[in-house]
Amino acid sequence: MFTNGCFDLIHHGHVDSLQKSAALGTKLIVGLNSDESVRLLKGENRPILGEMERATVLAAFEAVDAVIIFEDETPAEIIAKIIPDVLVKGAQYEIEEIAGHDTVLNNGGTVETLELVEGISTSELIERIKKL
Repeated sequence: MFTNGCFDLIHHGHVDSLQKSAALGTKLIVGLNSDESVRLLKGENRPILGEMERATVLAAFEAVDAVIIFEDETPAEIIAKIIPDVLVKGAQYEIEEIAGHDTVLNNGGTVETLELVEGISTSELIERIKKL
């Protein structure tokens, strides 16, 4: 299996997603956006934690078997190299919007979407902290 994200300021929504992703198979590889990739997606003030800090936290989870840091805006190139059996992303995306979906589907794999834990996101946490 493969999932990806920024994983900046790990929260219970991330944990839920990783556990559910891992339950879909035997080995979970997490694609982690590099610091520069996060800046492109989230703005100049992100990430809060650097890529090595984020990778270390992710690798500590029992559900995670490997972490790959990628520089591009999407992990499509990594997905094309490893061709996972299952590609997992949050249900806020349509399957056609998920980077690498075509590679996985064309090679006999599946693309799964997971419902997210409502009311929690890193951006929301940052805003809450700013108000303290």
